[in-house]
Amino acid sequence: MNSTSTIKSLAATLALCLAGQAALAQPADSPLKVVATVGMIGDVAREVGGACVDVEVLMGPGSDPHLFRASAGDIDKLRRAQLILYGGLGLEGQLGEVLARLGRTIPTVAISEQAVPEAQRLSSTTGYAYDPHVWLDAGQWAEAALVIGSALAHGPGVGADCTAATLERAAAYRALLVDLDAWALAALATIPDQQRVLVTAHDAFEYFGRAYGIEVVGVQGISTETEAAVADIRRVADLVVDRAVPAVFIESTINPRTLQAVIDGVGQRGGSVRLGAQLYADSLGAHDQPVGTYVGMLVHDVAAITVELGGTVPGLPASASEWLAAWYPDGDVTLFLAQGEE
Repeated sequence: MNSTSTIKSLAATLALCLAGQAALAQPADSPLKVVATVGMIGDVAREVGGACVDVEVLMGPGSDPHLFRASAGDIDKLRRAQLILYGGLGLEGQLGEVLARLGRTIPTVAISEQAVPEAQRLSSTTGYAYDPHVWLDAGQWAEAALVIGSALAHGPGVGADCTAATLERAAAYRALLVDLDAWALAALATIPDQQRVLVTAHDAFEYFGRAYGIEVVGVQGISTETEAAVADIRRVADLVVDRAVPAVFIESTINPRTLQAVIDGVGQRGGSVRLGAQLYADSLGAHDQPVGTYVGMLVHDVAAITVELGGTVPGLPASASEWLAAWYPDGDVTLFLAQGEE
């Protein structure tokens, strides 16, 4: 991907959006008011923007963006924003129509659509043109960090100092995610070949699977708007038995009943499988937990999947030392890497 051309294109788009937006510009010493639809975008925006931004996330921990219905208060938050950041590629469901209307008057950036060239997007067979779960590939989300950084740096009324600092932080954050991408690849490569199957409630991990060489099997499709059929449960139960998959995984935003049905089906076929650690796919975890950050979400998911499927988790790269110091000041991250953070 040509990151330079992407940023230039984004800057030009923002310049057009900002024409006539003088009324929205903040005082020189006031942070840019940003609304991000989901935590995976909002957390990166906070890290990259620093004190130059005031970021509010519309969908909090446990929210399912596929099913999200905006309240009057949510619409008011969006209208008061100076910049709106969202995923796109159908992630926000019906909210996408609202964002399109607001984009006529407020700078609005679809992060995944800007960060992922069409040729690199995964297609969908369940009502979406493309799979929107881009952030589950850390290497791809590293490019999203640059898109977010450019959007913040060129937001309405942003001063030169904030522009330079934001772009510098975006480059550093991208480098961190590139390192974590390599770490994830090394960790997941330790899983035995027979067990390299990730079974989850819905099909959110296709970018993850493509990036790290893991076969992904979702009981539901990419969206959670439809219920899993009995045939889907039977199909997955058969696969778990045939491949001797040791664990299946629930997700933080989805009712675990479909996975329990799979586990029951495996038992009826004479097999056994355990319910693995909770994964984070469509939402970050609680704000006061490591999984409330994008880095923590990624580290948790990779560590949990690796351990549950029989692999070994290596130490984190040196570039993650600042994140580690913030969340584990005593330096003891062993439990987190071994079992994940609940």
